[in-house]
Amino acid sequence: MKLLLLGPNGQVGWELRRSLAPLGQVLAVDRNSGSSMGDLEQIDALRELVERERPMVIINAAAYTAVDRAEQDAARAHRVNAVAPGTLAEVAAATGAWLVHFSTDYVFDGAGTAPWREEDPTAPLNVYGQTKLEGEELIRRSGCRHLILRTSWVYASRGANFLRTMLRLAAERDRLSVVDDQHGAPTGAELIADVTAHALRAAMESPALGGLYHLAAAGTTSWYQYARLAIGLARQAGHPVRLADAAIAPCRTEDFPTPARRPHNSRLATEKLHATFGLELPDWQDGVARAVRELCGK
Repeated sequence: MKLLLLGPNGQVGWELRRSLAPLGQVLAVDRNSGSSMGDLEQIDALRELVERERPMVIINAAAYTAVDRAEQDAARAHRVNAVAPGTLAEVAAATGAWLVHFSTDYVFDGAGTAPWREEDPTAPLNVYGQTKLEGEELIRRSGCRHLILRTSWVYASRGANFLRTMLRLAAERDRLSVVDDQHGAPTGAELIADVTAHALRAAMESPALGGLYHLAAAGTTSWYQYARLAIGLARQAGHPVRLADAAIAPCRTEDFPTPARRPHNSRLATEKLHATFGLELPDWQDGVARAVRELCGK
């Protein structure tokens, strides 16, 4: 079985190379692969790639994720996050391929405190969320067989992410303020990749299992509490931490204005994923601890 993986060098894409390997031949293509065919901005080339390779599964792990920049770069974000997934879905529908696509908690407005369910009304606050939601809608509208996995607060021991930024700042600064009124579940790229492979295999055996699912680690926290845990674990592992615990201060979202509005509530309900695929998602702290140990060489 041939699987076409787009965005293989991102945080999730890198882990998908490993998790998908037992399912078949993984053709990993991105915009730096020597042609324009893995570039989600090159829509015609993207279509040509899928039609030529005829994979049984297309996994789209690529996206425009610069949330603040998207406010001024809406056309490019729309092309990558909406038009490209829609094109992949059209070709998948025509060829009978499965399409696996990753979306985000940012499709919601972040109101309240209850975890968001798959069927809850969407109301994105920013361009990034709007374009990701449109990508979802185009996939569903195409009629292709698909899995859409919404996740949140993604991190890994490689790439640019909050966890790596906090460990770097902890070694450089004497004081640090971190937002404490946004809540969600830090979710590791390894977990996302492993769940994706499991769900894809099950869905290919029973196509009725396809659809939209929320995928996030168990539990909830704030960015502030997340930072405190990560920095504390790094200190224990011998990472050069300059920052004292007492020097990490909580702050409000409005204390750090950004071009794009962020949701306060990024909690995702994962009962549907659990019930459908029989998966127990680990506590968010477990994955963070593992990533910190890896980053600190322990």
